[in-house]
Amino acid sequence: MAAANGVAGAGLFSEEELREVSGVRWGEDFVEVTCGCTSHRYGDAVGRLRVFASGDLEINCECTPGCREDKLTPAAFEKHSGKETAGKWRNTVWVMVQGEKVPLSKTALLKYYYLAHKSGNGSHKGRNGRPSHRDEFICCTRCGKERRFRLRSKEECRVYHDALAKVNWTCADLTTDRVTCDDEEERASRKVLRGCSRAPSCTGCMKCVCFGCETCRFKDCDCQTCVDFYRNSKE
Repeated sequence: MAAANGVAGAGLFSEEELREVSGVRWGEDFVEVTCGCTSHRYGDAVGRLRVFASGDLEINCECTPGCREDKLTPAAFEKHSGKETAGKWRNTVWVMVQGEKVPLSKTALLKYYYLAHKSGNGSHKGRNGRPSHRDEFICCTRCGKERRFRLRSKEECRVYHDALAKVNWTCADLTTDRVTCDDEEERASRKVLRGCSRAPSCTGCMKCVCFGCETCRFKDCDCQTCVDFYRNSKE
């Protein structure tokens, strides 16, 4: 495992804690490792786990070359992999240590996750101190299918904000994804997964619902929602 002098993420774990763990990469504010989850029916689903000091855990799935599932919670990744006994991700999601599959619960990778829960960190702040935003859906007025909007950045929030304001929004207006009215709608079992770090099938909580912040409100927008937000923020 190569050292990463000068990289912020390098301070999250000692070299000893990640010794012999496969695929370690130091990011600006995270540590990333190769991970996976095994289903008796579908075999191994492999991904990349990112661990943040805030306790947040994100997995980008690489189960197939065309898989587009990213920023999954470990529980959502476990479900996506087809694991038959879902709900025990601490023991079913694994990393490779000396060539062996070792459950997350038996590594040091969950220490920040446990610290966040022990301290009662119930804030809906994300890993960068900004409010996190759950995925939202808008129904196409032409085909009647619901399309997902991911709200991980200010740019993505603006796309959703403008689409929501458009009365006759259609799939053709979705510039962030190549989706047409002929494409199938997400199945119901996938639509319930909306990016909450507390629970994969959360229907709305303080971890994933934002009622207005500088990421999802815009100074150059003259809609009443944005105008009221910036007017009130100055008072």
